[in-house]
Parts: sequence; C-alpha cells; structure tokens
Amino acid sequence: MLVTGAGGYIGRPVVAELLALGHEVVATDLRSDGLDPGARPIPADILADDPDVFERLGRPEVLVHLAWSDGFVHDSPAHMGHLSAHSRFLGRMAAAGCRRVAVMGSMHEVGYHEGVIDQATPCAPLSQYGVAKNALRQSMLLKAAAGGFDLFWLRAFYIVGDDARGSSIFAKLLQAAARGDQTFPFNSGRNQYDFIGLDQLARQIAAAASQTAVSGVINTCSGRPEALGARVERFIADHGLKLRLDYGAFPDRPYDSPLVYGDASKIEAIMAAQPPRG
Repeated sequence: MLVTGAGGYIGRPVVAELLALGHEVVATDLRSDGLDPGARPIPADILADDPDVFERLGRPEVLVHLAWSDGFVHDSPAHMGHLSAHSRFLGRMAAAGCRRVAVMGSMHEVGYHEGVIDQATPCAPLSQYGVAKNALRQSMLLKAAAGGFDLFWLRAFYIVGDDARGSSIFAKLLQAAARGDQTFPFNSGRNQYDFIGLDQLARQIAAAASQTAVSGVINTCSGRPEALGARVERFIADHGLKLRLDYGAFPDRPYDSPLVYGDASKIEAIMAAQPPRG
C-alpha cells in the first residue's frame, strides 16, 4: 500500500494506522525525514511528469493519495496550479495497475450549503481549494466509471489536532500560547461544523482504504455539528491554554455555512465491519 504525503499533518497518523492494521506501507513524500520508520520510505516528487512513477513507487495495488499543498490556504494559486499534475499522477497509477485509489477530498468541494452533506449533494465550490478538489473528484469519478480501478473519495470535514506543526486553527492556538499571547483573534464562533479528531480521521482513512465493500464518495466525519466557538473553547480548556478568544476580530467567511455536517452512514458501515483492535 502506497501513501503519498506520508510525512504531512494527515499522512503521519494515517501511515501509523495502516501499519497497525498489518499493511506493508510504502511512504512517499518530497523528503524521507519524518516518515514512520515502520514504513518503506521512497522520497519522490509525485507531481513530476514521470512515466515510470508506478514502477518507482513499488507497483502498489492500493494508493492512499494525501499529498496536497496549501490545504489550509484556500485561495493559494498552488491549488489550480498543481491540479493537472495530481490528475496525471492518479490516472497514470490507475492505468498502470493500481486497483484501489483512495483520495483525500474536502467538504469545501460543496461550497455554501446548509444542513447535511451526502454523496449526492450538489457541488458549487467558492474557493480555489474547493474548485481544485472538486475538479479532481469529478475527473477521478469519470476515470473510475470507465473501469480498471475502484475509487474511494474521502471527503474530510473540520479536523481537530494538537500538532503545532499544522496550519489549522487548533495548531495556531498552540502556536499563540507558545508565544505567550494572551488573546487570540477570532470570528463570531457561531457557525456549526462537523469536527473530527485527527486520530479518528486517520482511523477512518485507513479503514476505508483497507476494504472493498464501500466505494465512491465517503464522508470521513463525525456526523454531528458543533459550534466553532464551543469547540475552540473546549480545545483551549483541554490543553490548559492561557488564551482568551477575541470574538469578532475577524468577519465570518462568506462561503462558510452557519450549519453544515456530513452524512456519516457510509463511514460508520465501514468502521462497524472492522475487526476488533488488539
């Protein structure tokens, strides 16, 4: 099993989960330092136009594609700039013999939506990140429909992690506390989102990539909405941070829904079918 972006914020815990499930994992990233020592490291630039990339990366039967630049910078030019290279890499891997392709998606593919998101929810993304992810999803669904491989599009929602190396709001809270800041600029905090812990997300990704019964668009989520302010206040309390939220310092983003969460029925079925741990 091959994991791209294996040294990243999501990649590192996913590799650990796959190893815990007993998989032989090839971990690839631009650099080999920081990769799980239990995996076989193969540093590579997967976005380079390499016709032999399938052979170079060990001829994997399963690919978990997590690599993506500037995921927390929604208007970065990297999203559209790298889109064709992601599509070429995934298409080349599938055409060469990779039979199961799991790709990290995002609820930002959907754009503005109020209520529950399921696999049939129409998509009208409102950021460069969402546009690029949605275009890649549509392209991969067409390629999978033509045959030759199974696609697992893993649509992530709002990730809660305590890794200070990350770029999420939760990482920024840790970074602010480490600097000795007393306040943290914030928006209204009223919008309700589907939050999922990084460890839980990694377990869901590993489980989805390890099975064949459920494919297509799979929401990797909790299936429950929670107010952003309440979730951030809980994170601050859980970590004993000496920070006070400065509500209203930033406006709410116009493309963020006041209430949005994922339909978790498919991922719950996948998790229920997993063998007991330990």
